[in-house]
Amino acid sequence: MKQPVDSLWTQILEWDNLLLAFRKARRGKRQQSEIQHFELNLEYELTDIRHNLQSRRYQPGSFHQFQVTDRKTRLISAAPFRDRVVQHALMNIVEPIIDQQFIKHSYASRKHKGVHRAVQHYQAWAKQYRYALKIDICRYFDSIDHALLKQKLRRFISNPDILWLFDRIIDSSPEPLNPAIVRADSDDLVDLAARSVGLPLGNLTSQCFGNIYLNDLDHFIQTTLNLPAYLRYVDDMILCSNSKNQLWESCAAIEQFLASERIGIHPRKKQLVPVTTGLDVLGYQVFPSQIRLARGSGYRFRRKLKRLAKAYHEWRISLQAIKPHVAGWLGHARQANSESLCRAIFSEVYFHRGDKVQRSPGGSRRVLEQQSTEPAFG
Repeated sequence: MKQPVDSLWTQILEWDNLLLAFRKARRGKRQQSEIQHFELNLEYELTDIRHNLQSRRYQPGSFHQFQVTDRKTRLISAAPFRDRVVQHALMNIVEPIIDQQFIKHSYASRKHKGVHRAVQHYQAWAKQYRYALKIDICRYFDSIDHALLKQKLRRFISNPDILWLFDRIIDSSPEPLNPAIVRADSDDLVDLAARSVGLPLGNLTSQCFGNIYLNDLDHFIQTTLNLPAYLRYVDDMILCSNSKNQLWESCAAIEQFLASERIGIHPRKKQLVPVTTGLDVLGYQVFPSQIRLARGSGYRFRRKLKRLAKAYHEWRISLQAIKPHVAGWLGHARQANSESLCRAIFSEVYFHRGDKVQRSPGGSRRVLEQQSTEPAFG
């Protein structure tokens, strides 16, 4: 259902909203030279953004692309800081309206939702139902069809200025390296050749676009398939039932529905299990009676902590820069039954600086250096 948003374009361009957008985009990145330069000329930069948006001369800049590896390699596309300010200004005003159309159990990139709430709600269902089906979409963000996404946006938003800005952001997306193209029944070879697909991981708007693109599927599962025990986090979907047949039939219906959306289920990530055997849910192994960290999470963090300790020893990083890494993983680990694992990891790694070499306590056979200027912690 379209929303009457004629006044929203004015709200997007208001000075207070642009200033708030700048502060959100700057958060945690104050030391970057691009941001410092922007802040030195803040009034000019924000005024120029507003003028370019008003005159429809705004054009997004080029992305800085790099790869990150966490279980699997992902290509991250970072927009210039100026474009991040524009996206925050847009989403500050528009996102609350769009969010009203989403189902209750869509948990990604939404206020008062998130990973931990999704895990907790799945565990509640695991106590009520016998089976769980987990599926996800093959190369989801790389395969989102631009034309279909724009059609879906127009069912949420009617303001032509806002739609112009959304279209400009979508059209600026870099071409994906390896999209999973799904051919719909109505497509011919010309359609396939002309199709524009893919959204950049790293854009603020991509998170919202990912929810919009699968919103029709969410409502289809809840109403047409009549499955109330269903949740989604980005492209990870979990369905629960007391009947295996119902879940497999629902999976087939979902695959057919997704074909019309020009995306498809990953063939190797379709898993139906009894809830008592545990299910991998967003980094956790979830059982009806307990939650454990997913296999490998502790090993990966131990390796990361050792790399940070080495960088600290070599004066390449400060304690202040290390603390967010530690706090982030602890916040994740403490949602599970992981006290023993946390104690084991933090008892093995020490952070010190200095000159004198000695064996570390506890017989761990690691060579550590006597701290000289900063206290060691572990």
